[in-house]
Amino acid sequence: MNRPMEAIVQRGEVRVQRALLSVSDKTGVVEFAKGLAALGVELISTGGTAAALREAGLEVRGIEDFTGFPEIMDGRVKTLHPRLYAGVLALRDNQQHMATATEHEIEFVDLVCVNLYPFEATARRRGVTDHEVIENVDIGGPTMIRAAAKNFPFSAVVVNPASYDAVLQELKDGQGKLSLGTRESLAAEAFSYTARYDSAISRWFVEKQADDFAPLMMTAYEKVTDLSYGENPHQRAAYYADSGARMHVLSMVKQLGGKELSFNNVLDLNSARLLMEEFELPACVIIKHNTPCGVAVGGSVVEAYHAAFACDPLSAFGGVIAVNKPVDKQFAEALLKQFCEVILAPQFTPEALELLATKPNMRILEDGERRRQNIAERDYKRVMGGLLVQDRDMGLEDRTEMQVVTERKPTEAEWGEMLFAWKVCKHVRSNAIVLSNDLASVGIGAGQMSRVDSVRLAIEKAGIAGSSLRGAAMASDAFFPFPDGPQLGIDAGVTAIIQPGGSVRDHEVVEAADAAGISMVFTHRRHFKH
Repeated sequence: MNRPMEAIVQRGEVRVQRALLSVSDKTGVVEFAKGLAALGVELISTGGTAAALREAGLEVRGIEDFTGFPEIMDGRVKTLHPRLYAGVLALRDNQQHMATATEHEIEFVDLVCVNLYPFEATARRRGVTDHEVIENVDIGGPTMIRAAAKNFPFSAVVVNPASYDAVLQELKDGQGKLSLGTRESLAAEAFSYTARYDSAISRWFVEKQADDFAPLMMTAYEKVTDLSYGENPHQRAAYYADSGARMHVLSMVKQLGGKELSFNNVLDLNSARLLMEEFELPACVIIKHNTPCGVAVGGSVVEAYHAAFACDPLSAFGGVIAVNKPVDKQFAEALLKQFCEVILAPQFTPEALELLATKPNMRILEDGERRRQNIAERDYKRVMGGLLVQDRDMGLEDRTEMQVVTERKPTEAEWGEMLFAWKVCKHVRSNAIVLSNDLASVGIGAGQMSRVDSVRLAIEKAGIAGSSLRGAAMASDAFFPFPDGPQLGIDAGVTAIIQPGGSVRDHEVVEAADAAGISMVFTHRRHFKH
């Protein structure tokens, strides 16, 4: 039956008398519908949502009764009808719209509660077929949401189950009305919701053509948490995760103690997690200002921690520490002897947590993430007014792909040392030099404009820490343009060097290595990190 036509009303003054509910995620929808019904709101619904509401004892009007047209084509077409969209989109302060509504016996819809088919979850599922993904592209849902959001002065739209209670409370307090401010806020949330949905669909199609960089790139980010401050205390900050990513820097991370994370903490955590993925043996990574200042593997994480810390104790002060094995009481006792901003580990024993709790400012993070990065995901870097996009620098060269270019071949121990240093070097800011001994960094030179200066810095760091470079390995993220860098390392005690090669003076560099009787390996691939 057609409701008697309402008089022209002002924007935001519509009382909610009819609501359409059509949701994929049915969390809380029965309780929401009961609350609406208690306020005298007529309920219209579709398919599975209607069945759930009727099962709960609610009186529901089917969409086919409202539109006068049945659901067809396996539910692909059920809400796409002018009677519904006229009822949602009519401007009720417009005399012509109201006259048209009267002429066509249009029934107004005051509230639309819709959420969409789970496209993102379906697309991420292992073994899913293209057909299954396509069938989770919602058509009617986004159209209803956009229509109600566009006409927010007269129609309310609710897309988030977390909003149900607040909407119901305002309806109760406002004698069935929602303020114009609330309607506009709900509309903003709705448009963000459909934009995210469309970007996920666009990305899925683009990723099917993985070798191409799309002419238009769509993505959406969802706020994970506010941060205590930005790079500096006067800057506000928050962390957002890519809505389509299978994992992110804080995914499955639980904070067990300490202050709120800062912007710089999250940056350093990202570097720590990426570097930690290179190791399976017990390992410790210490990050300071987004660059490793100490890395080691050992028989235990305590052993690895002590070796990593010894590389540069001065820089390790106030750093972010990550390990890939559980933290026990012994490790916690060692941590308490230094100032640490963040400790990240897969697990903490109760005894360790009790000890670490005595440092209330130390952020204690338990890493429950067991997934690996998607190698197809691209790497983004923000620049002024734009975005640089590239393939990720994933993986490292296999030893069999490398070339020994000196007369002296590396020993097995030297191979192990070089490969360890090479893993670390990939994650150090360019120009990057890593010196290692006993599978621990002993000197790191990072971010210098000249490669020879990075070598000097790494050697100087080793000297300050009192580390021996006798028999050490040296890794360089790019080729040495001159023999001076390798020669500094040789003079300090380095006996094995690993680098990409590719300089026009490679022969001079190799000659310097041969003259010193050391071994040198070319990887034939560089790993700049700017």
